[in-house]
Parts: sequence; C-alpha cells; structure tokens
Amino acid sequence: MMRIGIDARLLSEPVTGIGRYTVELTKELVKQDGHFFLYSTRPFPTEQWQKDNVTVRSANFHRRISKMLWSQTYLPYWAAKDHLDVFWGATHRLPRYLPSSIARVVTIHDLVWKHAGETMRPLSRWVEKRLMPEAVQLADRIAVDSKSTLKDLEDEYPEAKQRIKVVYPGAPILPLAQEPEYLVSMGIIRPYFLFVGTLEPRKNLRRLLNAYSLLDDSIRHQYQMVIAGGKGWGSLDIHHLISDAGLEKQVVLTGYVDDVGLATLYANALFLAMPSLYEGFGLPILEAMTQGVPVLTSNNSSMPEVAGDAAMLIDPCDEMSIVAGLSSLLGNKAYRNELAGRAVANARRFNWQDAAKDLWAIFEEA
Repeated sequence: MMRIGIDARLLSEPVTGIGRYTVELTKELVKQDGHFFLYSTRPFPTEQWQKDNVTVRSANFHRRISKMLWSQTYLPYWAAKDHLDVFWGATHRLPRYLPSSIARVVTIHDLVWKHAGETMRPLSRWVEKRLMPEAVQLADRIAVDSKSTLKDLEDEYPEAKQRIKVVYPGAPILPLAQEPEYLVSMGIIRPYFLFVGTLEPRKNLRRLLNAYSLLDDSIRHQYQMVIAGGKGWGSLDIHHLISDAGLEKQVVLTGYVDDVGLATLYANALFLAMPSLYEGFGLPILEAMTQGVPVLTSNNSSMPEVAGDAAMLIDPCDEMSIVAGLSSLLGNKAYRNELAGRAVANARRFNWQDAAKDLWAIFEEA
C-alpha cells in the first residue's frame, strides 16, 4: 500500500473554504487502498479518523512562528520516520527538508497575493509570495482547484506547466436544515439574501453593502441582508461599514456558524451574493447550489467557471453593476426560480469522489 502523509493542520481550525476542502477530500482519500498519516500542529477531534489505515500525529503549537518552525522540523522528521511514499501539502506549502525519497504533491488554491494582494495583511502577502514559489519548485506534481487558477499558475511559473493538473473540489455536503424558527433566533425576520465567507477585503463587502444601500427604501425594508462568517485578515470593520451605509436595521451579522446553521441559512435564502474580487474556486457558490439556491457572483477569475449557467454575473468593481444584479434577483421571482432550477444540476458537476480519484492519480504519477 502507498504510504501518504497529509499536512492536516487545518483539521484543527474552524472549518472555512480551504479547511472544508482539506476535510472532505481527506475523508474520501482514506477510503483508498493506502496508509495515511495526518500531521497537525495542534490536536483535533479524531473520532472520524479512527480507521485501521489512518495514523494521526499532532503537536501543540498555536503561534504562527511556531507553526512555521513545526513544518520544517517535526513534519519532515515524522515523514521520514513513517517511511512515506508521497507527501501532500493541502494548501500552498511543502516542507523544505523532506527526505528525497518522498514524492511531493502540493495543492495551490489561488494566487490572491498576486491578483488581489492589496486585500491581504502585508505579512500574509509576504509569506505567500515567498513560500508559494518554493512549494512550486519542490513539488513533483501540483494540483489546482480550477482552470482559472491553472492559467494563473502557468503564467506566474511557466517552468511548472507540465506538472500542474486541475482537481475540482466537490460540492460541500451539508447536514439537514433546522426549522425556520432557528432564523428568528438570529434576528432574521424577513426574506433575505445571503453572504457567506470570511470577512476580509477580498470578499468585497464594502461595495456589496453600498449597493444594497442604493436600492429603493421599499426593497430594503422588504428584504434583509444576512452576513455569515468570521473575521479574517485585513482592516475590514464590518460594523463600521454597515453603519456608514445606514443599514443597521437591515443587515444581520451571524458571525461564524456551524454546518447546521449554514445549511439552514442557505435553505431559506432567496439567493447567495458573492461579488468577490478574486477566487481560486469559491465553495460557497456550490454550497448554495446544492440547496437549489441561485447565486449572484463576479464575472472574473474562477467564479463563472464554477457557477455555470445557474448564476447572475456582475462586475465586482462596479457598484452599479451590483445594484442591477441585486435589483434583478430581488425583484424578479421568475428569474430567481429559473436560476434555482439550474443550480442543483450545476452542482452535480462537482463531487468529492471524483476529486479523490483525480488526486490519487496525481499521487501515483508523483
């Protein structure tokens, strides 16, 4: 059996986009005929990983600098001790000092530092700009989430072109939604459209809120806007943005929600609004579509590729384009129903079983 090590540090963090990717794909991978070693900087719940072919190794590091040191010390030591055949860096990183006998695979989800670097913390941008080229150089094979990211990576690192392949993530698998009364407990009392994502500048919430504030008063008083997500990097003060737009009574902030809460928010939403400035894939698009929910999203990077024919595309840099999109979806139920009818079929194009099969083939090549 192939012996595969996985950088599983995101399994110890609250589940967000790339964390969900790591969890769901690892769940499918460990069904394969191999022995898997999950390496993490911190302990994480291991109940779902209690399998004969899975070994979990974790340290207890919390600070960023200690996690970086872990990746260059503990991680290669464990990999050598476990006699790995392949090591998979699930998110942009590879240990520099892995034994040369171990094949290296890395997944590159996006090039935010290149295409929307101004939306990142300066330190995060510097780290990505420094460590991503090293991972690309070290990797025997590279997986990317979309054709859009494939092109971005080929343009930035043409020497790696023959080593890159697309592995589409699967549609997220969410639990059953709660009864609508669950929404009332959050302060949601009217029909609403939904934003889901980490609260950071790249998600373009400033323009989305401004566009919502420009709608007719009658529309804003009829439809709420719900923002679900925890704070990310950047100087985004969501409360200040809402106040500046005069939307304190129209916008509901849920904070980070668990999967049950997320499923409930999607199931009852009129549509998802995701006008990001740049995405390597955009899992919330699929999360919404698996629930039969239409999407308003950006016409750039990977989002049209993922959304297919089940979304309304807008220019994320043009507030009036976002206003027009919101007006169309809020004011035209027939159009919403048309997009909703296509949503589930579009989401079926993506599944974790195919993703695991494609990544397994990359492991074998490496």
